[in-house]
Amino acid sequence: MKVRNGALSMMFFMPAALFMLVFLVLPILRLLRDSFFHIDLMDPAAREFVGLANYIDSLSSKRFLASLWNTVIYIVTAVGIEFLIGLTLALLLSNAFKGSQILRTILLTPLMLAPLVSGLIWKFMLNDQFGIINWTLYKIGIISDPHQILWLSDSRFSLLSTIIADIWLTTPFIMLVLLAGIQGISKSLYESADIDGANKWHKFRYITIPCLIPVASVALLIRIIDAARTFDIVWVLTQGGPGFSSELLSTYMYKTLTRYGQVGHSSAMAVIFIIILLVLSSFFIAKIWSPRKKNAW
Repeated sequence: MKVRNGALSMMFFMPAALFMLVFLVLPILRLLRDSFFHIDLMDPAAREFVGLANYIDSLSSKRFLASLWNTVIYIVTAVGIEFLIGLTLALLLSNAFKGSQILRTILLTPLMLAPLVSGLIWKFMLNDQFGIINWTLYKIGIISDPHQILWLSDSRFSLLSTIIADIWLTTPFIMLVLLAGIQGISKSLYESADIDGANKWHKFRYITIPCLIPVASVALLIRIIDAARTFDIVWVLTQGGPGFSSELLSTYMYKTLTRYGQVGHSSAMAVIFIIILLVLSSFFIAKIWSPRKKNAW
């Protein structure tokens, strides 16, 4: 009976294993192989082994380092603001009030849109000729000319524009995850705190925040990885421009491969990118599981 159950389990596992092998493991292995070669797209069969040259060129490239720095700014700013807004909204919606269900539905609307569609919406809204953002700022007196801020064509605002669009699109995800975490906290903890005379700040600090740490860590990990590989919004809004002011690693790797035809160079950058994400993921996973290990002891 055990043998039969084992064979049945393997039968159900095989489709997923084959899918992972074909669409994840093999592409990564090929990516790693290509990163050590110089490949001519006109004759892909003609490969020249260059060892670590592609990695050295990437790490010493000012444009690569600039795109890496832009990616760090993008992640820290976007995810940080999304977390603060998402936490505030989650705390607000956790207290049921009249119209809270309708408000929650409205706030979740951006999640129903594809990043490409979101980018197009914000491209029109941030347009310096007819965009509603500049018109609103002009009407409330923040700017003196409705064409004053060139959101998408000024290097001072281009990266900020992509961050604003990302915050609008993905804040509902953070809110939803944190709201689920808050609703999962046992009410008996708050009742005990009330008996001890704790106020709202004490309950938030000593009950809500500690109980939310595992959930928040998972949400942050997912969003950091998602923000790091952002492509659609940036490409639709600025394509990394003007110049390289809003260029992220994702857009730079795409240009290196499709525009410049440097397969080996783009593969090396992708491998470096994957290593960075793996290190970051390992850090967050260690933080998530460390409290459980301590409790186990």
